[in-house]
Amino acid sequence: MIAVKVNSVKKTFKAEKSVVTALQQINFEVSKGELFGLIGPDGAGKTTLFRILTTLMLADEGAASVDGFDVVRDYKEIRKRVGYMPGRFSLYQDLTVEENLSFFATLFNTSLEENYDLVKAIYQQIEPFKKRRAGALSGGMKQKLALSCALIHRPSVLFLDEPTTGVDAVSRKEFWELLRDLQKHQITIIVSTPYMDEASLCDRVALMQNGKIMEINSPKGITENFKKPLWAVRGENMYQLMQTLQASEAIDSCYPFGQYHHVTFTHAIPDSQVASELAKIASVVEVKRIPATIEDCFMELMRQ
Repeated sequence: MIAVKVNSVKKTFKAEKSVVTALQQINFEVSKGELFGLIGPDGAGKTTLFRILTTLMLADEGAASVDGFDVVRDYKEIRKRVGYMPGRFSLYQDLTVEENLSFFATLFNTSLEENYDLVKAIYQQIEPFKKRRAGALSGGMKQKLALSCALIHRPSVLFLDEPTTGVDAVSRKEFWELLRDLQKHQITIIVSTPYMDEASLCDRVALMQNGKIMEINSPKGITENFKKPLWAVRGENMYQLMQTLQASEAIDSCYPFGQYHHVTFTHAIPDSQVASELAKIASVVEVKRIPATIEDCFMELMRQ
């Protein structure tokens, strides 16, 4: 069953002296119970798409549906069925954890006790702070409170807009574990993130840039589509090494990745000759063959 369907959606915004196209002919489908990721940097169009799907904004062209309900015609029905966690913490800072949960439960004519089995794993982590004001919580605790409020009415589709931005690594890991647990309740989850490493945690991902979807596939399918041999290269002066490699006609691409530069060649070169070929171009300390990551694939798609 298709939980979310987007068909040729386009959205533009009028700037002072120009028109900015936020979404360009977006098409995709998400199956019920799937964990689907929208991966891309700031300005890719992720938040605009979420606002259209949660009936907070109208598209200029195209159509979209959630649980079979049209986002324009059936907006009231959709608002009953979806949970939405915006990128910026938007709960009431002066209310306590307990008061925020109670308020959102009342909006949907339900209670924490009625859907406790769904939010139990999350709520147990914030329950010790239930009398604390939301504004005084840590980033990780705010994140868990916002997720609890988004789930309080047992939505069938959950939209999470960059939920782990600004959160520490441990809280990020815990959050994704919570999302996997939610899938057991057959909740469809659509999550956006600028972190490429989080793409591997989704069932499928859409890579977005400048309002366009460049590719949709499983994380494994995306990395398998990277056909060029990829090399991690390190030298004593990394900045000079990058400039030299990027200027060479023998090098197809060279990008910094942590302590290494990831490099591809314009022509096929036997693995045994790569080190000597690089030595002709620049001073290299270490060279090793590596598998492509989602970020490597994203960078390659941007060049096409």
